[in-house]
Amino acid sequence: MTSSEAAENPFLHPSELPFGLPDTDRIRDEHYLPAFEAGMAEQRAEVAAIVEGRAASGEPAEPTFENTIVELERSGATLNRVAALFFARVSADTSPAVQEIEETVAPLLSAHGDAISLDPGLFARIDALHARRDELDLDPESLRLLERHHRDMVRAGAQLSAADQQRLRELNGELSTLSTRFGSALLAGANDAAVHVTDRNRLEGLSDDAVSSAAAAATDRGYPDGWLLTLVLPTAQPVLASLADRSLREELFRASVTRGDGGTHDTRETILAIVRLRAERARLLGYPDHASYVIDDATAGTAAAAREMLESLVPAAVANADREAEGLRELAAADGIDELAPWDWAFYADRYRREHFSVNDTALRPYLELERVIRDGVFRAAELLYGVRFAERTDLPAYHPDVRWWEVRTDDGEVLGLFGTDLWARPSKRGGAWMNSLVDQSSLLGTTPVVLNTLNLNRPPAGEPALLTLDEVRTLFHEFGHALHGLFSAVRYPTFSGTAVPRDFVEFPSQVNEMWMEDPEILASFARHHVTGEPLPAELLSAWQAARGYGEGFDTTEYLAASLLDQAWHALSPEEAAEVDDVIAFERAALERAGVAHPLVPPRYRTTYFNHVFGSGYAAAYYSYIWAEVLDADTVSWFAENGGLNRDNGDRFRRELLSRGGAVDPMAAYRTFRGRDPEITPLLERRGLAAVS
Repeated sequence: MTSSEAAENPFLHPSELPFGLPDTDRIRDEHYLPAFEAGMAEQRAEVAAIVEGRAASGEPAEPTFENTIVELERSGATLNRVAALFFARVSADTSPAVQEIEETVAPLLSAHGDAISLDPGLFARIDALHARRDELDLDPESLRLLERHHRDMVRAGAQLSAADQQRLRELNGELSTLSTRFGSALLAGANDAAVHVTDRNRLEGLSDDAVSSAAAAATDRGYPDGWLLTLVLPTAQPVLASLADRSLREELFRASVTRGDGGTHDTRETILAIVRLRAERARLLGYPDHASYVIDDATAGTAAAAREMLESLVPAAVANADREAEGLRELAAADGIDELAPWDWAFYADRYRREHFSVNDTALRPYLELERVIRDGVFRAAELLYGVRFAERTDLPAYHPDVRWWEVRTDDGEVLGLFGTDLWARPSKRGGAWMNSLVDQSSLLGTTPVVLNTLNLNRPPAGEPALLTLDEVRTLFHEFGHALHGLFSAVRYPTFSGTAVPRDFVEFPSQVNEMWMEDPEILASFARHHVTGEPLPAELLSAWQAARGYGEGFDTTEYLAASLLDQAWHALSPEEAAEVDDVIAFERAALERAGVAHPLVPPRYRTTYFNHVFGSGYAAAYYSYIWAEVLDADTVSWFAENGGLNRDNGDRFRRELLSRGGAVDPMAAYRTFRGRDPEITPLLERRGLAAVS
């Protein structure tokens, strides 16, 4: 890169915008790859300087915490800047140019990570410090950081032979390429699988605003007429609950469950390659399988412990699903349907709720308008619990026009950070919902957090309000729980910032935050008719609350099926993985073996579109949601026991858990907060599994 090119590349200099926000008004696609290359070269030079360890005298300096660990924490500033924005775009606003860059840079980043993790000189210094860690008089966070870096390097292969390290580098490079390939194929396949409808009568049952959104989606995708039913990432498609046309329900369901299973965007061979390489890598690192490798670094401790919990919940969950199915069969039979099918479940479950609980999801939606849910629901709960305030910033740039920013301050004016949203579905965005951190909090680096929640809501036509479902409201609260985890981070070292906690703990704060959508004070604040401003009628609220536990059989069974499927793929030894040549047959056998091959309840994600485990960071860790839900349900009980929505409770939760990031052992932090170990009973009661011991 020439000096003039370097001067013009926004990534090669700290952003001058508030909060260090990336200056996306100046960033172009051609800036990414040079910035990645420069950032990797910069960090390699920084690590080389650490390894060389020269004192001011020019003589080799003995390793110290400051000249080794702290300097390692300071390294990689340029690389962190470009990677944070680039991978946010990969997920939320990709393009052929971005995908081409990703394919190029993925193996380079893998090799770069290996170059640092497997650097013998760096490991020698960290190993020497680790050996005498008790003599260093480190504060608890610094001691934990030293132990974290040592453990990470050992787990990354620092103690392997040179030959084994070389093979490890090859495996990591191939896996990074394959994961990128899977994600690109899944996005393209989901876009292609959207169902185009040309007969308005086939949309009977959909609300007027849902029909308008489908028409807008068709226009956005270039169709000259009609309506487009786009797919969300999970198997279950929300509109199946409303569509009266059974043939259209079946068409949409089959479009969902066959993603990646053949055709132009087939993911099966990529999946098999990923599974085999992960199994080989785990063996190389001294583990029997990939699940054992992953969970060894999680709060569950062992893959056996994670599987034991999942398996213990199966009998009661499936029995509950069977009971729910009987009620649905009666309703379907009244419509002349002899045999209930998976694409009928949501439709008749919605009717069951209406007939038995007087719950009508369509009737609820006018009371769940997006702007009010955000302002008077999500933000209001945080204001009452934590004393924070949100002021929208319309002067800050973003990678896409849909992104909005809010400055977050405490009630005494202290600036906490910047919160953003990117809410609308579009063809350039992968499915699902998630939180990104564009800038991590760190007192060492003097940085304040910039976090972003991304969802996939259907955009209403211009001038019309966005009316949400209950599930969409819950998702907003959930993802904002992740955002609070990032915003409230108060750690010294960036390694521990915000959500940098074990995978099976990271969902705990986000799931706790869901509770506030049902708090009477918060609900009364945001659940108001979008036209009249009238509060949610008492009869609708009572019906919703009465029906709250209905459907847990289906929900728990579909979740357990996906979690156990994830475990099955990643419990394979290299020899077993090599023998698998049929993805669908393996999936079928794994579900049967686990007792969750329910004919009416498919897994929340089938293998071919299971982005969490083949395109993201949840490989062998999808169990994390229900593992963290034990803590979540127990914490909900704590709030209820201590007065619910009040500042004292919020401050305690923030101080003991949300602010600590990875700087303390998460379970120790939980015990400090709760005063004891978590109990599973609240989870079992919530999910209708109280008979499970």
